Amino acid sequence: MSYIYSICIHVYGILIVLVSLFNDKASLMYKGQCRTFALLRDKLDPTARYVWFHAASLGEFEQGRPVIEQLKIEQPDTKIVLTFFSPSGYEVRKNYAGADIVCYLPLDTPRSARRFVKMVNPAQAIFIKYEFWPNYLLALQAEQVPTYSISAIFRPNQLFFQWYGTWYKKLLKTFKHIFVQDEVSLKLLAENGISNATVAGDSRFDRVVDLVGQSKSIPLVEAFVKDAEKVIVAGSTWPKDEELLVGYLKEHKDVKLILVPHEIHEAHLSGIFKLLGTDFIRYTQANEQNILSTNCLVVDTIGLLSSIYRYTNIAYIGGGFGVGIHNTLEAAVYGVPVVFGPTYQKFREARELIAVGGAFSIDGYDSLQLQLDQLFVDQKVGQAAGEYVQKNIGATEKILKYLIVNK
Repeated sequence: MSYIYSICIHVYGILIVLVSLFNDKASLMYKGQCRTFALLRDKLDPTARYVWFHAASLGEFEQGRPVIEQLKIEQPDTKIVLTFFSPSGYEVRKNYAGADIVCYLPLDTPRSARRFVKMVNPAQAIFIKYEFWPNYLLALQAEQVPTYSISAIFRPNQLFFQWYGTWYKKLLKTFKHIFVQDEVSLKLLAENGISNATVAGDSRFDRVVDLVGQSKSIPLVEAFVKDAEKVIVAGSTWPKDEELLVGYLKEHKDVKLILVPHEIHEAHLSGIFKLLGTDFIRYTQANEQNILSTNCLVVDTIGLLSSIYRYTNIAYIGGGFGVGIHNTLEAAVYGVPVVFGPTYQKFREARELIAVGGAFSIDGYDSLQLQLDQLFVDQKVGQAAGEYVQKNIGATEKILKYLIVNK
């Protein structure tokens, strides 16, 4: 089975090369992977032992970030190698100061995996959430590197637990320990003979609480919402989300909408502007005078969303009409009600927020209008969202305690 997998990875690599000829994201990934070993040769300190953290993309990095940063606080001499699979993680965090080296993870071929592990020679390897690369896990096992999975979550429909996934399931035993998010995951592992696991929770809760402490005042946003009684911040939105929200805004002139699209390239922004007509202002073109002339602020820059949520009465989280919703916790931590589309079932925190009465799912314009109207009348329900976040912090401490003792 390992041979079949490795053949598939090589074929995948060839496809990436071909796609990179006309796809910018694929091109970034291919070129980045090609540079990894040269970068390591230049930057690795041969006298140091590194802790290697790997994240698929930006979301997984944010999940592991509290562990990285707290490890640095408790053991300042620790050196960190941080790898990403996706350009959407690497290109945003390639200058992340919390790591000593940031690079792409080379493709998971047997040769590249062995070469990477021997070159980095990590004291520990830590994979975040969904990352399970067979050849890397086997290379780490061969070099006797203690390997961990953190903030992991498992579902019965995953490959590990299918009749044809026996080989893949055995890879879970290469981990020294697996820190799962919930009891459901722990039980599923136990039922399949995987006992090297404990429930630590989700380190994203720790991260969003940290973000509140680090949140910055944004004068233009403060000017926009000043004296407003009804404010919606819509984060990480996609076209369907924007269509519904703009429709609601046009029928509710007393509402102010801060729209923070998931993608801010001009093609996406132009679609938003077409929906809005002339009644909006771009954040990058706003000043304290013109920002008062509209009830819609379109944030066409990155890095502000987690701080902007502090200014809202209701948070709308985008992605629920596509493959799945984005980060609900960044908003919920402020104790505001959270609304999102129908595709949320894969996200434990979304299901639990609904269960405690802090979040609400909508499936179209009528349900959006009804829900928003109700929430503007009774905004106290947002307290349940904030309390939910506070009750679930602590994963970072549990994980670090184990990692430091077993270093």
